[in-house]
This record gives sequence, C-alpha cells and structure tokens, in this order.
Amino acid sequence: MRAVSTEGAAGGVGRLRGVPQIPEKINELTVGQLAARSGAAVSALHFYESKGLISSRRTTGNQRRFSRDTLRRVAFIRAAQRVGIPLATIREALAELPEERTPTREDWARLSEAWRSELEERINQLNRLRDHLTDCIGCGCLSLDTCVLSNPDDVFGERITGSRLMAEQGAAARRRCRPRA
Repeated sequence: MRAVSTEGAAGGVGRLRGVPQIPEKINELTVGQLAARSGAAVSALHFYESKGLISSRRTTGNQRRFSRDTLRRVAFIRAAQRVGIPLATIREALAELPEERTPTREDWARLSEAWRSELEERINQLNRLRDHLTDCIGCGCLSLDTCVLSNPDDVFGERITGSRLMAEQGAAARRRCRPRA
C-alpha cells in the first residue's frame, strides 16, 4: 500500500513511502528538494557542485536550482562512492558523457567495468591487510620483511631502517610548518 500525504499548500510535494515526491510539472529543484529526494546532505550537494560533479543555475535571488536529471547524477555519484571510487575519478567519468548528460544504465555498466581493475586491487590490499593485521605490533620500525601494513615488500628497508624513518618524516613536516622569518 502506498502512503501519500501532501505537505505545504504552495509546494504540493507529496510523500511516497517517506520519500518526497516532486510533481512532474516542476522541472527544477531547490537544493533542499534535491537533498530530500536524493538522500544526500545539502552540504554534500554543495560539495559535489564545487567539485564540478553537478551544476545548478542561480535565480535572481541567488538561489540554486537544479534540473530534475541531477537526481540521477547524484544517485550515480553516491553509488560510485559506495564502491570506493574517488570523486576525481567520478568527475572524469561524468565529463566523458556527451553534453554532460545524465548517466544511463549502459553508462554505469561501461564505467563500472573500467573501474573493475582498480576495485580488484583495493580488494587485494584489504585482504592482505585483514590477513596480516595480527602480525603488526605497531612498532614503527618499517623495515620488517613481513610488515605488509606500513611497508609492503620492505621498500623502506632498502633506504633506511628502524623508527628513524618516522622521526625523519616528522622532522620534515615540522620544517614545512615553520613560519618564515
């Protein structure tokens, strides 16, 4: 059974199973409507816009208005984020679409296939982390042949040994943060 209620006389926004429904005659959404409908926080939408993932037009009162198809774009972004795709990679993928159109199911299939090897590598890293987590005692030596967490393949052991590496990194950071005279 579908529970529908109407909120506000002016907006005419109904709810279907708790999700705000935007009438079909409304072609543009406010940031609040987009947030309510997409499940993304308003701050996330502003962030997506600042990163060039979505776009809006501004009214004469400087309010954002998003086209309805931005809902699908936000869903695409959030789905890609859930599987661990960085926002920069998502932005590149969206930029490849003709005229920055809304991604389709076919677009998602093509792009997700391209991301498969990156995800497989992440899965392998996480499996290695899981399998060796109990071996790590967090000593900071960074030169153990078996330390797959902070020193995979003992790459630091070829340059430097012991906890001096951590002290060296800390000293470099302090040099960068010193105010200049």
